[in-house]
Amino acid sequence: MHDFDELTAFTDVMTSGSLTQSARQLGLAKSTLSRRISQLEQRVGQPLLRRQANRLIPTEAGELFHRYCRQMLNLAEQSQSALDTLRHEVSGELEVHTHSGLVRGWLGRLIYRFMDEHPGISVTLRTCDAPPHAPDAHQVTLWLGPLPQTPLRQERLGWLTRRLYASPSYLANRPDLTHPRELVQHDWVDLLGDTQAGLEFHHREYGSYHYSPPPTRYRVNQMMLHADAIARGRGIGLMPDWLAANREAAHPGELICCLPNWQPDALPVTLVYAYGHQPRKVSALLNMLRDATPRDWQSGYATATTTSPVPSTSAVAPTLLHQR
Repeated sequence: MHDFDELTAFTDVMTSGSLTQSARQLGLAKSTLSRRISQLEQRVGQPLLRRQANRLIPTEAGELFHRYCRQMLNLAEQSQSALDTLRHEVSGELEVHTHSGLVRGWLGRLIYRFMDEHPGISVTLRTCDAPPHAPDAHQVTLWLGPLPQTPLRQERLGWLTRRLYASPSYLANRPDLTHPRELVQHDWVDLLGDTQAGLEFHHREYGSYHYSPPPTRYRVNQMMLHADAIARGRGIGLMPDWLAANREAAHPGELICCLPNWQPDALPVTLVYAYGHQPRKVSALLNMLRDATPRDWQSGYATATTTSPVPSTSAVAPTLLHQR
């Protein structure tokens, strides 16, 4: 039988890579946290963490156990939530912040459903340009992209793979793309904050290629405006495959994937909320978001890189999708 304090300690250190930081976040003495990790390793009979430079990283056993550890903690939280439902009504004010790329479609529909299921709840939904930095017991943030270290709990929901997209009308009069270095011959639609340090494209056979987008005539700060510009033939841009597939389902023939075998790193999708016991309204929303997470996000980073992009259209030569 596992001790949930030990499981929580291990999960937090897996996220932070630091005993000192996790001890501070959990409000524990570093010696107490270290003892809990040691006790857990004794229970499972294998080392779960090892030190590399100034960070703690998981062993192979630690990677495997972490998946089950998260499931156990989630089940414990869900069972407690189910019991709380018997004696607490979900009501009051709740603030939800989200990255602009996730608000339309998926999250918006879930918030409507949450309010329909709980008539006593009032929700304020805001888009945000930066993740939160201060705890708020009545706030949940859904973030897309890397996160800095904060005094808040970060729970990974999944990953969004990305690829290059353009409209068939744009590609019809442009040279075929066979390698990311040829992007300099094309118009680039820039998503502000996404390419400042350049883009590292990866190919399973041909390694990596660093691309620095040139100055562009059109820059936007929201994913939906970005997708609109690409679909309307303003150039080539980098889009999450999931968003591109949703747009293509609603507007067939607007987008085509370019260089599908060259991909930058996937973007993590993360829930951010305060540590400690959650108000009933917060835990109810968190459970709904976990249960409704699209299956395409849940495969994890290693397998997410095989996600299928939007297919080609008859208007553009199939070689655009199959060249390396």
